Amino acid sequence: MSQSVSPAPGLPGSRKGLLTEQQLRSRQRLARIGLGSLVPILVLALWQVLGDLGIISSLLFPTPLRIAQAAVRLAQTGELGDNLKISVLRALGGFALGASLGLAFGILVGLFRQTERALDPTVQMIRMVPHLAIAPLFILWFGIGETSKVLLIAKGAFFPLYINAYMGIRGVDNRLFDVTRVLGFSRWKQIMRLIIPAALPNILLGVRISLGVSWLGLVVAELMGSTAGIGYLMSDARQFSKTPIVFVGILIFASFGILSDALVRLLERKWLSWRDSYQGR
Repeated sequence: MSQSVSPAPGLPGSRKGLLTEQQLRSRQRLARIGLGSLVPILVLALWQVLGDLGIISSLLFPTPLRIAQAAVRLAQTGELGDNLKISVLRALGGFALGASLGLAFGILVGLFRQTERALDPTVQMIRMVPHLAIAPLFILWFGIGETSKVLLIAKGAFFPLYINAYMGIRGVDNRLFDVTRVLGFSRWKQIMRLIIPAALPNILLGVRISLGVSWLGLVVAELMGSTAGIGYLMSDARQFSKTPIVFVGILIFASFGILSDALVRLLERKWLSWRDSYQGR
């Protein structure tokens, strides 16, 4: 008498096994989020307790509860939303300008040695000029309007992508170029099928760094001279000793920095899924 054999619950082909695998991934994702949130939660809890006990100064270090209340008040009055919109547009505009130019120049310098010899020394010299040193000149040249702020942000966003695109191209295995020549690839096809995909990990790394530098450049631009934006909100609050509002601005910059970095990491997982690299233990 024959007996029917049901599929094992752990096999990928069974519905139960598939659900179990999905549940396992969800639990691993929640575990990563929980582990990453552990330190911030402990710091905030300790901060709140020390503030309530009067051990730390409420003027210099307002408690997380006071900071949250300040954020709610700013959101209710619309002041937070208006200034946040202006800051985000500035950061994205400066990043788009600087990153696109950095990528274009990085590809040109990476592909052609003559271009490298002509442009790279000048680019490296400008890269060494700090933001704080050049910000007064930008304000003098372009005024305190949007142009100076966007250009200052673009300056910071330019160099990480420039360097990483250049290094990514120069890091491509030279034997792969020999293969493309044997296959009869045109120069354009060689760039699109070999050079760009091989340099993509470095390019995405440059995007992550450029986004972070863009937020830093935004802070410098808005603190140096501005009449709107999160940096202006922080500067105005500092003058009137409204420390909770200063911390609200700091947390906003940190949150947007984390979100933009997480977005690029998501693109990395999608576009670089072919990599079999070490993930840690």
